[in-house]
Amino acid sequence: MAGHFILMFPEAVGLPDMMLGQRTADLPLLVLFVIGGIPILAQLVIKLLRREMGADFLAAIAFVTGVVLAEYLAVSLIILMLTGGQVLEGFAMRKASSALNALAKRMPSVAHRKSPDGEITDIAIDEIDIGDLIAVFPHETAPADGIVVDGHGSMDESYLTGEPYVVGKAPGTNVLSGAINGEAVLIIRAERRARDSRYAQIMDVMAEAEQKRPRIRRLGDQIGAWFAPAALLFAILVGYLSDDSSRFLAVLVVATPCPLLIAIPITVMSAISIAARRGIVIRDPTVLERLPTCQTAIFDKTGTLTYGRPELVEVVAGPDMDDDLVLRLAASLERYSKHPLASAVLNAARDRKLPLDEVNHASEKPGQGLSGQVDGHEVAVTHRNKLMKSDPEIAALLPDTAAGLECVVLVDGKYGATFRFHDTPRAEGESFVGHLGDIHHFKKVMLLSGDRESEVSYLSELLGISESLASQSPEQKVAIVREETAKAPTLFMGDGINDAPALAVATVGIAFGKESAVTADAAGAVIPEASLVTVDELLHISMAMRRILLQSVIGGMVLSIVAMGFAAAGYISPVAGALLQEGIDIIAILNALRLAIAHDIDADIVED
Repeated sequence: MAGHFILMFPEAVGLPDMMLGQRTADLPLLVLFVIGGIPILAQLVIKLLRREMGADFLAAIAFVTGVVLAEYLAVSLIILMLTGGQVLEGFAMRKASSALNALAKRMPSVAHRKSPDGEITDIAIDEIDIGDLIAVFPHETAPADGIVVDGHGSMDESYLTGEPYVVGKAPGTNVLSGAINGEAVLIIRAERRARDSRYAQIMDVMAEAEQKRPRIRRLGDQIGAWFAPAALLFAILVGYLSDDSSRFLAVLVVATPCPLLIAIPITVMSAISIAARRGIVIRDPTVLERLPTCQTAIFDKTGTLTYGRPELVEVVAGPDMDDDLVLRLAASLERYSKHPLASAVLNAARDRKLPLDEVNHASEKPGQGLSGQVDGHEVAVTHRNKLMKSDPEIAALLPDTAAGLECVVLVDGKYGATFRFHDTPRAEGESFVGHLGDIHHFKKVMLLSGDRESEVSYLSELLGISESLASQSPEQKVAIVREETAKAPTLFMGDGINDAPALAVATVGIAFGKESAVTADAAGAVIPEASLVTVDELLHISMAMRRILLQSVIGGMVLSIVAMGFAAAGYISPVAGALLQEGIDIIAILNALRLAIAHDIDADIVED
């Protein structure tokens, strides 16, 4: 065996003398070997330890063989091919900070605790205890979940709900950790420790999602996984049968799948360029490879398939009640609600030019609705199901249910009115959902929302979505998306921070809108100016990219296979093989550039 090795690689015997400088003519090439080759050798060792055989494995084997055979010009060309591909790949894969970093940056490290005598001292947020009074100064972030005990103001909670609404705060209203305070100082009573707050729970879910993010192999690695060992076995067979080490090296050089190493990154960068011109930010270039393989589309509702702007469409007043009075009282109270419907009530009151009254107290507990004292009246905003259990006599006065959302307003314990709302679906929503199966080969479309069953069902029926799930928490969304991803590749679209964990575990996550940097960090692609037409363009860009990418890769590899035959017959030397492979690269690169230079991307749907 050792004798046969010497016959195949006689130059190896003289390698130490050469490395000492006796081949001075090769000194510049040796410098290139030291600078560019040693890192490549290190990467090869790591790959071998991981038992990985990717697209660059053959090139690395050819590199080592060229060094042993003192074919330094061929080695130099191989180094240039490998490093050039890595530079392009690194450029294409460059990303911004992680979602977890973005989440962590939102939270303060210090809280302002108010003592019984009124003195305020700074403490670490980990020292917050249940029942502590915490001062939240203007423009600060709430450090823990709590209830306002003093002060009137507003907070931005869009990071959690995905809704771009500012929520009014008065004594009795809830505060969520991570919410950004407005202009007034608010004193809150901590209801949870910082580590147990809702914001910390979302961070935990996000961290778990990041750890369990499915590892999906790149297309180049998938093809290289079978081509590399087959070509290596062929080269070994040629070298063994011919007893010619140069043929072994020549076969390896021309077999090096450079279209995988260079054409793929260039094609991906071309697609990223097209996407940028269409207003699409590609954060993870691998989404462009994965998107055409997705078979299940899962959508959040509010702000994704709808405009995220609920409208009050009807006020059904109770007996002896004036609808303007009920609307005025409800709108005055809704200033201090975090529910998305609050803004719809306020907008309706403004449209009717109704003055808003002072609120003496407000309270909003989960599942209990909104209540408070407004202009001497006890006002409560609740829902039908609660009334049927707590006060069936009032529930009997309610009108029949209708599609969409509704709430019931009580004034001084009497039935005031029923408010009916609709969150307007996007104009292009029905055509977009309808064409996913025929054009883009999706086999399943799901609607996944934290909203109530009535509104989710209404939208599902309107858009033709057969499967929908309502009242889903971030944890439940993650579980459902992970379950669906285990069955088939998934596309998930959402716009709020509560969608970030689900975006992270899906095969492809697309963030809608520009309200949350955290959502954007968790997604592979971001569409700032929310439009389903733009999503359709992204689908077509990914399809075109994959088609051209396969043309470049398969075409280049066919040419490489033909060249391998000539190299095996002794018609191509290692240096000539490296130059020939560069020619194949050029053909593959020119084809890859077609995507950026002259490829039109047209959506199937039109935004009304």
